Amino acid sequence: MRQHVLSGQAAFQPGHTPDIANALADASGLRIEIDRRRGRGAGINPGGRFETLQHEPVDDGWQIIEELPEFRTEVQVEKPRSIITRNDSPDIPFDRSINPYRGCEHGCIYCFARPTHSYMGLSAGLDFEAKLFAKPDAAKLLERELAKPGYKARVIAIGTNTDPYQPIEREWRIMRQILEVLAKAEHPVAIVTKSGLITRDIDILGPMAAKGLVKVGISVTTLDRKLARSMEPRAATPTKRLEAIKTLTDAGIPTAVMMAPVIPALNDHEIERVLEAGKAAGATEASYVLLRLPLEVSPLFREWLLRNYPHRYQHVMSLVRSMRDGKDYDAEFGKRMKGAGPYAWQIGRRFEMATKRLGLIRRGIQLRDDLFIAPGGAGVQLSLL
Repeated sequence: MRQHVLSGQAAFQPGHTPDIANALADASGLRIEIDRRRGRGAGINPGGRFETLQHEPVDDGWQIIEELPEFRTEVQVEKPRSIITRNDSPDIPFDRSINPYRGCEHGCIYCFARPTHSYMGLSAGLDFEAKLFAKPDAAKLLERELAKPGYKARVIAIGTNTDPYQPIEREWRIMRQILEVLAKAEHPVAIVTKSGLITRDIDILGPMAAKGLVKVGISVTTLDRKLARSMEPRAATPTKRLEAIKTLTDAGIPTAVMMAPVIPALNDHEIERVLEAGKAAGATEASYVLLRLPLEVSPLFREWLLRNYPHRYQHVMSLVRSMRDGKDYDAEFGKRMKGAGPYAWQIGRRFEMATKRLGLIRRGIQLRDDLFIAPGGAGVQLSLL
């Protein structure tokens, strides 16, 4: 079997710290050749944490070159029994969400949703970007759930896990079908995306916004095209995301600029610039989330960092751990989004000062939930009789 080895700048060099040496050792033998993963974010495809067997390529000395296939996007149909996911997390502003897709072709290396692929017996690495699941019955399931007796309308968040406007949405159009159901029921929805494809649905979102039923968050992680291409390889360019903000706001749809995640020593110097660009494009709100590295995301991000920014590796990870109680990640409610410690405090104050200077709202507008009309039924007021 062919052995995968580290190459280029990330190869081990004398003087590397134990942390870098250990990270290099972890990645060696796992890295996938560039021709097989071109246009992808992850460089490795390790087994999931629930797997009983782990596979590692070994050089057996025969020097036989195996031509392995590239990671092409594959879409399977998933048929869930319900589509609204509920949560009671105290540090997020919604209690229900919808995920039209499982996995995300955008390939953002930092995506905290990557570990969910382990529940499917797949890798959080390249599998998460290439082996996707679509839920074509989502709109029908949603309509059925909204029609249940006793259902109370609250804001449904879409895009908080995987992006509803990732490239496969152009063909599957599941998100658009969901919006059609929500619009007909006059149900509030909050959308987060990195894609300019959302502007396709302005014909639905515009009338909903006029009734106070929708708001959008566009994630602009960096204005550096090179960094964005490496870190979020199949997401829209920063310019396209800013154009989406302008198009949405021109259509009367309240839109926020989101910097998620903020990565110390990599994109944190851009906080003010990103907010200024978002404001210039028409954004009225702003928010940020600190880099999160839960479970399988940590080794994936560290391998990417070594591969693309080896000379920053030690500095970035040192700052990350300084905000996470000495660990790669701290999942404690209240800390997981913003971190703790002096550097996290500094990021928070910079964001606070910039939003105040620019007149950007930090607490989002409240959407209406009193207009809800249950599918196939009467409006809220009549249902009380």
